[in-house]
Amino acid sequence: KFPTIVAAWSRIRNNKKPEFEVVSFKNAKDALLKLDESFALVVTDINMPGMDGIEFVKALERRYEVVMMTGNATLQRAIDSIHLGVKDFLVKPFDIETLVEAINRSHKVQEVLKVKKNSSIKSKAHTFTGSSEIIERIKNIAKRAAKTDVSVLLLGESGVGKELFAQYIHEHSTRAGKPFVAINMAAIPENLIESELFGFLKGAFTDAHADKPGKFEAANGGTIFLDEIGEMPYHLQAKLLRVLQEREVVRLGAQKAFSVDVRVVSATNANLGEKIAQGAFREDLYYRLNTIPVHIPPLRERLDEIKTIAEKTLDETVANYGLDKKVFSTQAMDALLGYKWPGNIRELLSVVERAAILSDAHEITAEDLFLETRASRGSIANMEKELIIEVLESCNYNKEEGAKMLGMSMKSFEQKLEKYNIGA
Repeated sequence: KFPTIVAAWSRIRNNKKPEFEVVSFKNAKDALLKLDESFALVVTDINMPGMDGIEFVKALERRYEVVMMTGNATLQRAIDSIHLGVKDFLVKPFDIETLVEAINRSHKVQEVLKVKKNSSIKSKAHTFTGSSEIIERIKNIAKRAAKTDVSVLLLGESGVGKELFAQYIHEHSTRAGKPFVAINMAAIPENLIESELFGFLKGAFTDAHADKPGKFEAANGGTIFLDEIGEMPYHLQAKLLRVLQEREVVRLGAQKAFSVDVRVVSATNANLGEKIAQGAFREDLYYRLNTIPVHIPPLRERLDEIKTIAEKTLDETVANYGLDKKVFSTQAMDALLGYKWPGNIRELLSVVERAAILSDAHEITAEDLFLETRASRGSIANMEKELIIEVLESCNYNKEEGAKMLGMSMKSFEQKLEKYNIGA
């Protein structure tokens, strides 16, 4: 029964030996305690009590391939799963063969990835691959900002390349020869963010066995990139504001501050204006970070880049994994250009890499991209609309009751009604 977390899925046909070894757990927290290196794949629902699938996958820290399944996820949660490295997202109901195909795809990819783990393949250079009029215009803005020392706030959806722009700003600044240090607020447990940013002294807390410098110290003289700044806990925002204003840091457990010379570039995919209105983000910190705002548009508005990025990624994947030379068919390229890319560049790179590994032929076909199953994520918005209508009908169009049933605030619920043009 769902929700269930499974390390593999067994098929027993005509009393034959099971095709996969299965281990199941009663909930996500139980799985986290017992998963070890013997597991090859995790299949998880997205909606679960206690810890949901998104939190669970975050906690796995990309140690396992994951297949995510759901019956009523929102588009944003589907996108969140893409950004966490989930390659297959199955919308219920689906037949068992669909899951088996996903498991087999994962197995084939893992076999090829072993080559990378056992080789001395160098990581890709952090450079822009595709080019478009929009991106060139934004690069010019970023280059001008780089010549100053003011704070820059990069805005845009997840996966559009905000860290790449942060590196671009650093490399075109007078600090280019100094450290570039990145930290993702959303990827660090809340109780560790303060010590990661500002460091600590030995004995500051239970596990502080030795002094440790924070990210600001590590970036001294250079640039610090604060990704997903909108996820920073409110109680730490005042301390960050002080660091930006006073140019000094106090480690946890210390009394004395010391000076740091750091240029700050931050990024978010959240609406900080809404967070300020909700009391979740400090307005004074926002203005301190937002001296120069740079908006990076989603990939669907940068179609000129898709072909170049896809072809370069394909060539790099082939070279990295020792595969035979491959090219995209005309239909495959049309599919890439026609897809909406809710996960932006990060999703494009993932799709191309998997297609290169899974395709047995010289020419990658549209079917090799598996965009049809991924496109069902694009229709999740339709599913969400249908779910809202169904809930409203069940409660005689009582908005307060409908919002409660869906676990939404009234403000969020009314925004959904307006978005989908649902009269209630």
